[in-house]
Amino acid sequence: MIKVRRKYDRIFKERAVELSKNRKNLSELARELGISAAQLYKWRKESEEFGSGSFPGNGNMKQTPEQERISFLEKKLK
Repeated sequence: MIKVRRKYDRIFKERAVELSKNRKNLSELARELGISAAQLYKWRKESEEFGSGSFPGNGNMKQTPEQERISFLEKKLK
């Protein structure tokens, strides 16, 4: 049987992370959202590490705000 890879948009991920901060039982929340607990933990970790640069979309790099600024300045220098 072929598994279909589900894609979640940025808003869904951000809301899931916010909900997880207010809940004690993350496994239950993950079941309610229809995702695995491991996926929820991964999104939380990514959100803590990259902040507003989390969940950039398909094909885009995850960058911290400092990395984004460096990339912008490097493009400007070219």
